Order: sequence, then C-alpha cells, then structure tokens
Amino acid sequence: QVQLVESGGGSVQAGGSLRLSCAASGNTASRYCMGWFRQAPGKKREGVARMHILNGDTNYADSVKGRFTIETDGSKNTLYLQLNSLKPEDTAMYYCAAGRFYSFDSIYYNYWGQGTQVTVSS
Repeated sequence: QVQLVESGGGSVQAGGSLRLSCAASGNTASRYCMGWFRQAPGKKREGVARMHILNGDTNYADSVKGRFTIETDGSKNTLYLQLNSLKPEDTAMYYCAAGRFYSFDSIYYNYWGQGTQVTVSS
C-alpha cells in the first residue's frame, strides 16, 4: 500500500503561481511512476504531468507544457508540481497518483491522494 497526501492548493489570480506537494508513504518501492492529474467540474480527469521514478523521465500534457514542472526531492518520497503562469482554465481539483506504468491513463495508477483544489481567477 502507498499513501499519498497532497497539499499546497489555493486561490490565485491569473498569471500567478502555486506549488503543490504530495507526500508518499508506505510501500513506496512499488511505484514506478508518479503523476499529477486534475479534474474540473463536469469534465473528465486528465493527466497533466508524470515522472518515471527510476529514470527521472518526465512528460507533460500540451495544455501545461512550459508552465508546469514536476519534480521530486532527493528521497523521491515527495512529489511536487510547480504551477506558473496560471490560467482560469487551470482551475480544478489536483490529484497525486502512483502506479506501475508510465502512462497518462488513470487506470494504470493504483494509489491516489485526496486532492487539493486550485482556483484561478481572471
């Protein structure tokens, strides 16, 4: 089992920045990939950034490329998502997830955090 706890969400104006954190505990050795997903009301959950834990490879959704950065600390037990140049359309609940396959498909992620809300006003 892996437990994930997100923090760092909040309300900002367009153009602002936030840094989300995800603390992982438990059987963290079973993870091969960690990612950030988001879901806005009435919309499907979408992957925004992912990281391969073993080789450090990262990948981003086109909608956030160049604005968001996914990274970990030295222990790889804390995952971050730096959100810059935020837009109102970035408003969503953001979730941290861990799984065994390097994918943006949420079905490959076994473990999920409770989510942290990001609200961007224009």
